[in-house]
Amino acid sequence: MRIDGIDIINFKNIAEASLDFSKGVNCLLGMNGMGKSNLLEAIHFLCLARPMQSIPESALPRHGSEMMMVKGNFIMDSDVSENVSCGIVKGKGKTLKCNGKEYQRISEHIGRFPVVTVTPADHSIVSGSAEERRKLMDMVISQGDKTYLSHLIRYNRSLDSRNRMLKAGVKDKLLYESVENAMDQSASVIHSTRAAWVKEILPVFRARYSEISGDAEKASIRYSSALNEESLRVLLDNTRAKDQVLGFTSKGVHRDDLLTGLDEYSMRRLGSQGQVKTFTIALRLAIYSYLRKVSGLTPILLLDDIFDKLDSSRVGRIMEMVSGGEGFGQIFITDTNREHLDEILATIHGESRLFSVSDGQFDIL
Repeated sequence: MRIDGIDIINFKNIAEASLDFSKGVNCLLGMNGMGKSNLLEAIHFLCLARPMQSIPESALPRHGSEMMMVKGNFIMDSDVSENVSCGIVKGKGKTLKCNGKEYQRISEHIGRFPVVTVTPADHSIVSGSAEERRKLMDMVISQGDKTYLSHLIRYNRSLDSRNRMLKAGVKDKLLYESVENAMDQSASVIHSTRAAWVKEILPVFRARYSEISGDAEKASIRYSSALNEESLRVLLDNTRAKDQVLGFTSKGVHRDDLLTGLDEYSMRRLGSQGQVKTFTIALRLAIYSYLRKVSGLTPILLLDDIFDKLDSSRVGRIMEMVSGGEGFGQIFITDTNREHLDEILATIHGESRLFSVSDGQFDIL
């Protein structure tokens, strides 16, 4: 799958742009703050109907604008063309359409246009809270498993109901059990699916990390969940009195984590900046392989500022990997250094295109 072209109006600092892309590698050259990452964000927004970073959608329209619109033409692996448009009007919310037809639910769009992003903010996968890692698991798994997504929505709704009951001081055990039964059913699916996902991507992740690092060290991921030991029904029954004092639900899949390791130690505690970036890129590339398998489509790969905090040998291995015919398709790369991008383009035998970016304006070099 690839995005053939894009039209943008009032998206962040991009006032207006209409661009055609190479089906191979597309490089974006420009200083920081010029709009390189914003173009990647626009592509991501079309694919997943949500911002690439953890920012409110109200921050997407260009400053002083009342609306924004992004339209893209996707060429699927079957050569079928799909047109997607996503717009926001202040005070009226978001509209998402595919081939001119508006979705009844945004969740229907998730997974139709798989995309994988590598950004400087990915360090939060290692250094951030458990919530960051749960969001990553949920977004990736949801793209390939609609049943998982429906159970995730159901669980979160039931969790909100239980938390409201706890805060209101409800004491009726039968009322709690009516909500907790729904939570338990969905939690069982969520837990087993997450565990299976980690087991599936682990060998691919380890191989990618070893290849990028030159086999300098071993990295690992491990799924941490209270449901590894007990069912949610048992956990909630045992913690109900405690939760009534706390005013929130202290146990459940909403507290799960993805533990990150380096050799025998914690990546979070001991990993250098370069090791952390190698870790997150290897994880993203493992996710790429997973999405390609479950969706049957070749995802778009967005590489934002991959040279930062990595030595040239590791960057070289990454580019050799993604442009070497290992199942990767269309790629977008941003950088501030022309020399870096020229080095990449010199190693590519397929189609490529280089854009200059300045103040939200794009020119082909």
